[in-house]
Amino acid sequence: MQQKIRENMEVIGADGVHVGTVDHIEDNRIKLKKTDNSGMHSNHHHYIELGFVADIEGNKVRLSANADVAVTLEEEASGRPVDL
Repeated sequence: MQQKIRENMEVIGADGVHVGTVDHIEDNRIKLKKTDNSGMHSNHHHYIELGFVADIEGNKVRLSANADVAVTLEEEASGRPVDL
């Protein structure tokens, strides 16, 4: 499934709500574009483990968790959880 994920694809939760936009795949994680982050997180990327990808639907990457849960699973470049 990893090879089907491309730059600028929308990342959505299981509920169809926008989570982010793919920048690219880095190691075993989706690197999200900075433009999807706000506040103190607006100047850097967040990452989501590929293990949370449930399906690819056209130009969308659907995660196995709803969007409100998926954002709590995001990581910093170091692999540490994002401070919410």
